[in-house]
Amino acid sequence: MNTIRSYPIIGAVIAQIAAGIVVFAILLALANVLDAGALFWGGLVVQSVMAAVVTRLLGLPIWWVWIGLFFPAAMALALDVGDLPAWPFGIGFVVLYLFFSNTARERVPLYLTNRPTTEALLSLMHQRDAKRFTDLGSGLGGVVRSLDGEGRRAMGVESAPMVWLLSAMLSKIQGRGQVRRQDIWTADITGEDIVYAFLSPEPMPALYKKARLEMKPGSHLVSNSFAVPGVEPDEIWELADRRKTRLYLYEMNKSDPAPGDVIENQAG
Repeated sequence: MNTIRSYPIIGAVIAQIAAGIVVFAILLALANVLDAGALFWGGLVVQSVMAAVVTRLLGLPIWWVWIGLFFPAAMALALDVGDLPAWPFGIGFVVLYLFFSNTARERVPLYLTNRPTTEALLSLMHQRDAKRFTDLGSGLGGVVRSLDGEGRRAMGVESAPMVWLLSAMLSKIQGRGQVRRQDIWTADITGEDIVYAFLSPEPMPALYKKARLEMKPGSHLVSNSFAVPGVEPDEIWELADRRKTRLYLYEMNKSDPAPGDVIENQAG
């Protein structure tokens, strides 16, 4: 399950294969009962619903459930484009760019933090008497808006154009928090008490190195679900939500080794 959570595309593929097996069995059973059209459309509906259900059971984020639901129909459409004009595909490409253009560059998919995790982060700020919070890769900015206020300053960093625009507008409307359109690697985190990230396994060593170099002693880097390879977290908070979320807490100290240092020492 950890592998699926780290690489959700694997779970998405498993869901489609599992649904396909069920559809194949149903089609074999009803081959002599229904006509070809009914078999096709019935199989498409069952494939879509089953894939969405399995995706949900695997604990993947909700947008993967929607992908699982609509992917079979998209494939059927792609295989039968016929005289379909090119402009819908152009619009689709632009929409994907506006929402996910940072995924390839920053190796970070769009993950959304749930309410139990946001409440845990608020509790952490109270416990550590933290006043300054930054969410690297803040998505739609829900964490930022929830934590800002009552003497706390919460800021988000987001580089996907449309995601940033939506989150910045919501923050402006609600008057809570601030979201900057900026690359996570150029964000200034020197004055932050807590830096939070819900990214992916790939950028964690580089992110920890950035935090170690820039953050002040006593501050904390908090990673949702993805630990820093080769570095023991100071605390692990296990939440009682459906996803069984784990928060990895790393207290910043200039004497701590970076992931590369750990690897070199182990190799030596």
